[in-house]
Amino acid sequence: MSEFIKILMIFNYIVLFYFLSLITIYILLNLISFFRILRYKNKIEFADLERIFKLKNYKAISVIVPAYNEGNNIVENVKSLLQLIYPQFQLVVVNDGSKDDTLQKLIENYSLKKIVYPDLYKIKSEHINAVYKSKEISNLIVVDKVNGGKADAINAGINVAKYPLITVIDADSILERDCLLKIAQPFIENDNVIAVGGTIRIANGCDVKKGHLINVGLSKSWLARFQVVEYLRAFLFGRTGFDAINGILIISGAFSCFKRDAVVEIGGYRSGSIGEDMEIVMRLHKHFRLKNPDTKITFIPDPICWTEAPESFKVLMRQRTRWQKGTIECLLLHKELIFNHNYGLMGFIAVPYYLIYEFLGPVIELSGYIFFLVSLFLGILSLEFTIAFLAAAILYGILLSVLSVILEELSFRKYPEIKHLLILFLTAIVENFGYRQLTTWWRFKGTVEFFLGKRSWGSMEKKGISKQNK
Repeated sequence: MSEFIKILMIFNYIVLFYFLSLITIYILLNLISFFRILRYKNKIEFADLERIFKLKNYKAISVIVPAYNEGNNIVENVKSLLQLIYPQFQLVVVNDGSKDDTLQKLIENYSLKKIVYPDLYKIKSEHINAVYKSKEISNLIVVDKVNGGKADAINAGINVAKYPLITVIDADSILERDCLLKIAQPFIENDNVIAVGGTIRIANGCDVKKGHLINVGLSKSWLARFQVVEYLRAFLFGRTGFDAINGILIISGAFSCFKRDAVVEIGGYRSGSIGEDMEIVMRLHKHFRLKNPDTKITFIPDPICWTEAPESFKVLMRQRTRWQKGTIECLLLHKELIFNHNYGLMGFIAVPYYLIYEFLGPVIELSGYIFFLVSLFLGILSLEFTIAFLAAAILYGILLSVLSVILEELSFRKYPEIKHLLILFLTAIVENFGYRQLTTWWRFKGTVEFFLGKRSWGSMEKKGISKQNK
């Protein structure tokens, strides 16, 4: 019994150290992000990007939109995307073997006709049935192909994309009209940049009309509100902080931009990957930073892409278990990056962080909660240790979430009303009592399922973003 108690205490101290180290890392990321976001905001606030891009040698963009069973929204979404502000871009919609009327609606509403369009590249993808071009809109291309998944659809789109930059977006994303100007700017400023990620925000509760965001709001669903705070935390100081050490390991699949030739050189997206957006970023790092140590994959903190968040526990669970499986898969596929001096601080800090706190994190946290409760039941914990553990496990989450909301208010102020801020501050506190522990369980579940060989995702039903979800 004494040996068991000794093991319990040792593990409790290990978990306490884990939480304290995580707090330290997050506070450092927060400080770094605060100054980087203010610097970015000062740079971009008074810049007339549209005029700058007309004067400079801009790089044309091919916008690739994978679409599967998007018949309900595809016409309005395409209309919205065609109104993006940029000197020269083409829109490549890839119908990935949809079983609904996605293709038919595109043909009817945009006067599409079949064309002979030879592949510019030969990235492997499922068979392309036909390529269409609009009679009325010269920069609209539609690719119809056999279903192969999102990564495969993107590869097919790359094969017909003709411009040096490719932007990948989800069909149901809502983009701010100047988003292409912002995400293309790093490529103009630094030729070593090969990929740029943008900030994703939650659109649930916002006023959306015909594919355009009219007013920013918050959903009545607490589940959606929790995700608003999560996204603020992940993007505002998570990715902004890692960007300071060229340690971005993931750029969201909902909105990202790449040098086309760089993606072609590594063979495109990895079909069948659970986390294709993280995998391609790690592969780009691995391939190009050995050739050129100055290679940069960067991040834009300006909110430019709005997406729908799950509002049911079932769908959110599927999303989080899949994210966890994707993280594990990518780290195992590219394990040679871990503590590899050839990749600078990314290899020594960013990849180990993901290994310890993202891959192993849910196992450590869940075990920590269980061992802590067992220790409390046995009465072997001192009052001081109990307070320290609870402070590290709970209060640090509240602190970081509140700091994220404050950083949002000090920087971009996308939530215009005082009531929005009050709700977000309340959400930042409440999420730490149940919701965060639930997401830890889902991530633990994803970890177990991955190693048991269960790596499918399941369907992701979406309600559709509208005024009704306020």
